[in-house]
Amino acid sequence: MSDVRLAGVSVSYDGVRVVHELSIDVPSGEWLALIGPNGAGKTTVLRAIARLAHFEGVISIDGQDVLSMGARDVARRVALLLQEPQMPDSMSVSQYVLLGRSPHLGYLGKEGARDRRIVADVLARLSLDEFAARPLGHLSGGERQRAAIARALAQQAPVLLIDEPTTSLDVGRQQAVLELIDELRKEQGLTVIAAMHELTLAGQYADRLALMAAGRIVAVGPAAEILTEPVISEHYRANVRVVAMNGAGNAVVPVRG
Repeated sequence: MSDVRLAGVSVSYDGVRVVHELSIDVPSGEWLALIGPNGAGKTTVLRAIARLAHFEGVISIDGQDVLSMGARDVARRVALLLQEPQMPDSMSVSQYVLLGRSPHLGYLGKEGARDRRIVADVLARLSLDEFAARPLGHLSGGERQRAAIARALAQQAPVLLIDEPTTSLDVGRQQAVLELIDELRKEQGLTVIAAMHELTLAGQYADRLALMAAGRIVAVGPAAEILTEPVISEHYRANVRVVAMNGAGNAVVPVRG
């Protein structure tokens, strides 16, 4: 089980409140997409769940308050992928992805055969096995993004937090990465909470969407309820059309003025 509960969560930076008394329950195994305009507070919510941002209120995983957990326990339960993670240019792809196994290593910090198998499997699934020995500094932007995703997946935490998972990826890689996340979610019962910029993709892959604006959740529900032209126009200040895709969800298409 890996249900996540936020109750009355608020976050402030330099005395300015950026998330306001946010409450939501994410059942185990669900994919929740946080959507909303820039500055809505999506990334801050992810950081708070991972205990990387000070917050007021209660955040719990499987009923346990995250503030009562040790750092190692949090890392075993929560994997977080931020938009711009620290990636040492001289480190090889396999070494970097192996860092995802750190919360599971013993006292001496030495990886075992199982850790190496997990890394090899993730690299293969993300088509990164041929780059395993290549330094991170020699990768393209899209390849670096896949390496960062691989590290998060290698962590095998039951809660996966992802900030803009398709950044820097072409259409084919976007689909491949989201399909893999969804496949692993179903295989391992992962709970996925992802801040997503691409509304069409969010609607296709997430079970529910939580629309944020000015640090508050203003609407929660399935894509059919949230991705409507009036809602998007109001909160994104955008002129769009929502077009049905023959049973494959709805596409959000900008309309030129």
